[in-house]
Amino acid sequence: MTSPGRTEHLVLPGVLTAEQAAETVAGIRAMQREDGAIPWFRGHHLDPWDHTEAAMALDAAGEHEAAARAYEWLLRHQNPDGSWYAAYHDGEAGRPTDRGRESNFCAYIAVGVWHHYLATGDEAFLDRMWPAVFAAIEFVLELQQPGGQIGWKREADGTPVNDALLTGSSSVHQALRCALAIAEEREEPQPDWELAAGALAHAIRKHPERFLDKNHYSMDWYYPVLGGALTGTEAKSRIEESWDDFVVPGLGVRCVLPNPWVTGGESCELALALWVMGESDRALEILQSVQHLRTDGGMYWTGYVFEGNRALWPEEVTSWTAGALLLAVAALGGDEATVAVFGGERLPAGLAPDCC
Repeated sequence: MTSPGRTEHLVLPGVLTAEQAAETVAGIRAMQREDGAIPWFRGHHLDPWDHTEAAMALDAAGEHEAAARAYEWLLRHQNPDGSWYAAYHDGEAGRPTDRGRESNFCAYIAVGVWHHYLATGDEAFLDRMWPAVFAAIEFVLELQQPGGQIGWKREADGTPVNDALLTGSSSVHQALRCALAIAEEREEPQPDWELAAGALAHAIRKHPERFLDKNHYSMDWYYPVLGGALTGTEAKSRIEESWDDFVVPGLGVRCVLPNPWVTGGESCELALALWVMGESDRALEILQSVQHLRTDGGMYWTGYVFEGNRALWPEEVTSWTAGALLLAVAALGGDEATVAVFGGERLPAGLAPDCC
């Protein structure tokens, strides 16, 4: 089991003690397969985005070898076109259960690889992973639309779905900036990526009509901030506008309106977005509010229905919920790699488009 001494930097009042943090990290490790795959939980599926989120949490906890094995899994099982499938049964590469290839799922490897490199300084790892990052970003940018937004996915038969999701595109924006940071570190400039990132940021900031209307989902509310496209007063205005709609005091953040259901993952991601905005006090309050989801084994239930037949639902604990919490705590605690990846100060910005 992970030693509490390795997780002292993850101590946060009202959220985690060193012993609790070690227990949560051990819970994620227990879900990881020997081949490096990290499914939602054993027997359920793996998706590449949540797999990477859990790997980043392991790095934030100092479990660098386990995180590296997760990235090696992605390296070994990347499709020839640079993508990964949307879901694999229990992380078994030979058993994909959804052969769609989602753009934000594929792009997120850049965020994880850059985070791992910043956490370890492992240049050999960065060299080894660069071809996979390059191929993934190229796959994703083939789905970019003339307005800058990123199409959702390719179907199993290769048909592009050009409708864009604001949450997904915001995540891709962060991934593009991390990919540009990797390219810069390797002294391999990618001007097309810079243009793509600039056009994407412009679409997110100025053209909501270019995205499917999913405003009733909390992720569409905070992801433009978390992904770095909205900053400063724009970010603060967006968060304040819908705060009372989504935040349930003492319980966390609703996943979708008007359902009386708070979820741990969304709550922790909102906390990260608040930290990005410089609002650490409110971020801490959100993280403290979801501790009712913590299990005896140190993991976290996915969500809680707080009206009517009140219940923990669904009855599952997921690696990515625990991962999101650990990353939020790491950011608030000043973990250098996590601060750099989510704070954005060391990430290159895209080039502004010439037109609107």
